[in-house]
Amino acid sequence: MFKYLVNLNGWGDLKECESSVELEKGEKIIVEDEAGMILGIVKKEKTENHSNPDGEIFLVSRKATEKDLKMIEKNSKKEKEILELCRKEAKRMDLAMKFVNVFIALGKGTIIVTFIADGRVDFRQLVKNLSRIFHRSVRMRQIGSRDEARNMSGCGVCGKELCCAKFLGEIPSISTEMAKVQNVAQRGSERISGICGRLMCCLSYEAEQYRAMMEGLPEVGSRVRSPKAEGEVIELNPLASEVKVKTNKGEFVIIKKEELK
Repeated sequence: MFKYLVNLNGWGDLKECESSVELEKGEKIIVEDEAGMILGIVKKEKTENHSNPDGEIFLVSRKATEKDLKMIEKNSKKEKEILELCRKEAKRMDLAMKFVNVFIALGKGTIIVTFIADGRVDFRQLVKNLSRIFHRSVRMRQIGSRDEARNMSGCGVCGKELCCAKFLGEIPSISTEMAKVQNVAQRGSERISGICGRLMCCLSYEAEQYRAMMEGLPEVGSRVRSPKAEGEVIELNPLASEVKVKTNKGEFVIIKKEELK
């Protein structure tokens, strides 16, 4: 079996798929899903170092045919109408849900609705109502704001296309510790957050290198001694392997890591 990383319906992380035939990058395929047959685009071959956190593996049913693509195009017109009706129905039921996308699976014709919400939402009655209106099975999938940003794309504060849309496979888990170790946490959350409102993905790129450079450096607020002076550490500069110290006399001194005692 050949293994590939595939983008399914343009949403979320790349999914691991198995195929009995060899495929090329960019090729459109039909993948088996619990909801039916869905369109996928081959992004790259799966490598050994690629992790699969959810352990889910999809099977490639076939290469997309002209008939498949025409049906998908036809469904896309219906999907816009369904999306608008979902919004109206949720508003009528006073459900705090932001609907992002709708797609109709081939074969069974199941309607899959993706949405964003703060916390969990009881959408069971909504699903029943929509199923009755459309005379089809309806499934709800909650996604995060990062997934929405990836699908919408755009430019980051760096002026370049969003990393999540351009080249990232799985969206990495970003923590405030990554910002602290790189001495950027003090800038404030609004300056280290992406357009999705979450911490920027690029904070993970150099975090490990900064952790390595921080080894041997004292913590901010600790007291240190050196031939130059003795005092409290008020700032770290891991790139230069030095610290800024406020001495007992109220002066500020830069001390190299190797000079510390």
